Amino acid sequence: MSAAQLFDVIVVGAGAAGAASAYHLAARGHRVLILEAQSMPRRKPCGGGMAASVQRWFPFDLSPAVDQVIEQVRFTWCLEDPVTAVLPGDAPFWIVQRSRLDQFITQQAVAAGAELLDGAPAETISRDGDHWCVDVAGDRYRSRAVVVADGSSSRFAGQLSLANPRPRFASAVAVEVDTPVVEPNTARFEFGLVKHGFCWAFPRQGGYSIGVGSFIGNSAVDADGVLAQLLPSLGLSPDAGTRVASPLRVWDGHYPLHATGGVVAVGDAASLCDPFLAEGLRPALLSGVRSAEALDRYLAADDSRQADQALQGYSQTMRQQWGESMAWGRRIAQVFYRVPKVGYQLGIKRPTAPQRIAQILSGEMGYGDIAQRVIKRLLFQRG
Repeated sequence: MSAAQLFDVIVVGAGAAGAASAYHLAARGHRVLILEAQSMPRRKPCGGGMAASVQRWFPFDLSPAVDQVIEQVRFTWCLEDPVTAVLPGDAPFWIVQRSRLDQFITQQAVAAGAELLDGAPAETISRDGDHWCVDVAGDRYRSRAVVVADGSSSRFAGQLSLANPRPRFASAVAVEVDTPVVEPNTARFEFGLVKHGFCWAFPRQGGYSIGVGSFIGNSAVDADGVLAQLLPSLGLSPDAGTRVASPLRVWDGHYPLHATGGVVAVGDAASLCDPFLAEGLRPALLSGVRSAEALDRYLAADDSRQADQALQGYSQTMRQQWGESMAWGRRIAQVFYRVPKVGYQLGIKRPTAPQRIAQILSGEMGYGDIAQRVIKRLLFQRG
C-alpha cells in the first residue's frame, strides 16, 4: 500500500465501533483505510453481551459471530435470593467473542471495499492543510476525515478534543474460563459480592466470559476475593480462568464527539459504556453506524457550513439516541450502588423489574422511562 494514497476516511481501530463505521462508509462508496494496532484476529477483554436488536443496523447476517443466544437472565444477591427474567422472544440477548465479532465486521468492511492494515499502530494524527495525516511506522497516510476508534485507553480522543476530556473509568477485571457450561441459555448478574458494583457470568462456546466491576468513586475491585465465591457457584475452581484488568471508560456527561475538520470518536474512545449495567457493544455499534452517516454527509457537503452541520449532527444524534438515557442511567447507578441491598430488594426484586432490565438491554426502553420512579423509591427507602 502506497503511503502517498489519499483516502476519504481513515479509521483508527478495528474494534466493533471502528469496523461498523468502516463498513457503512465503504458501502456508501467511500475509500476507507482501517488501521489496527494488533494483528487480526486479536483477543479483547469483554463480556460480549449484545442485544440482538443491533442486527437492524446491518444488511448482512451477524449470526456467524454469535456464540450463544440468551433466553433468560438470572439476578442474585450474594449468590442467593435469585430472580430470573425470561427474555421476550422478539428481543433476545446475544453473547459474542470479541475476536470473532470484530474480525467478522472488519471482513464485511473489506468486502465492501475498505482496506485493512493490521499490526499497524497509529503513532500520530495531525492536520496538514485540508487533510489529516496518520503516521504508522515511518509511513504517512492521508485522508479527508478520521474516525477515532482506539478503545478505552484511547490516545487520540483527548488530543483531538473529542468526548470527555477527563474520562471516568470503572474498575473491572475480565475472566475467561474454558469449561462445560451447565445453563448455556442463561446470563447471570450478581449484585451482592462487589462493593459499588456487580459481577456477571455470560456463557459462550466452550466456557464463560466473567467480569467483576465497580462503578462508583475510585473503589478498587477485590476480584480474587469475589471470584473465589462466584466461581464455585458455577462448579469451577476458585482460581480458575485467565484474569485481565480491563478498566471501562464509562459515560459521564454530554460532550461533543466531533471536531472541526472531519474527525469523530466512536465506541469506547467516545466514553459510551453504560455506567449502570456496563453495556458497551450496542453503543459502540450505534456510534459506528451514526458516525458513518454523518461523515457521508460531511464528505458530500458543498460548503463549510454544511460540513459543520453534518458533524454536529453526529454528536446530537448520539446524545438523543444514547446519551440522554445514560444520563438517567448514571443517576440510577449513583443511588443503586451506594445502597445496593436496598436497590436489589426494591429494584431488581420488583415484579416488573426484570422485564424492564431486559427491555433496556434490548434497546426497547431507555433509563429515562424508569429512572424517576426508581430513584424516588430508593431515596425514600434510604431516608
